[in-house]
Amino acid sequence: MFIEQTPRCFRYIMPKAVWRLPKEEKTVFLTFDDGPIPEVTPYVLDLLREKNIKATFFCVGDNVRKYPDIFKQVMTEGHQIGNHTFNHLQGFKNNLDYYADNVERADALINSPFFRPPHGQFSFFHKWKLRKNYAIILWDLVTRDYNRKLSGEEVFSIVQKYVRNGSIIVFHDSLKAEKNLRYALPKTIDFLIKEGYKFEVITEDTIKQKSII
Repeated sequence: MFIEQTPRCFRYIMPKAVWRLPKEEKTVFLTFDDGPIPEVTPYVLDLLREKNIKATFFCVGDNVRKYPDIFKQVMTEGHQIGNHTFNHLQGFKNNLDYYADNVERADALINSPFFRPPHGQFSFFHKWKLRKNYAIILWDLVTRDYNRKLSGEEVFSIVQKYVRNGSIIVFHDSLKAEKNLRYALPKTIDFLIKEGYKFEVITEDTIKQKSII
């Protein structure tokens, strides 16, 4: 549970970050990290289009640079976008100013008010450095689709166990996650629909509500 759903005590360390969004109706927020890439992102877009679902994509700037047509498709199909640094940097391994410059380099291509730190590595100092320009979007449920020691069935079971109203759910449109994603994502969507959830994108209006810790 420590990875799949961050304990409340850790969430209090970042109370201004967005972890989970309150909704009167049963609602979830599908998000995808690390794309866009041609091997996986078009599959995700096709599935979302088929199910009439909109999601939020936290994009790596260098992938946007390499695959601008896929990035454009994400936007033209009505999905939200967010910044995931230019080089997928780990915050604890990089100088703070260098990290902030890398975020700004990505922003030149992505142009979004939303930021999600790769690997969740984000200290108070990172938040202080970036808070004027970005809303920090974290998560309520990490599917761990990137973990090659897990099967697609296990990834799907994580969603079934931990999802709740207002969950911000993290999948990855990346090569590392591809096998588990292709198995678990369609099953997750069908499960959530059956359970009565609706899907929304993260917007500036939705995050004006008080995030649930």
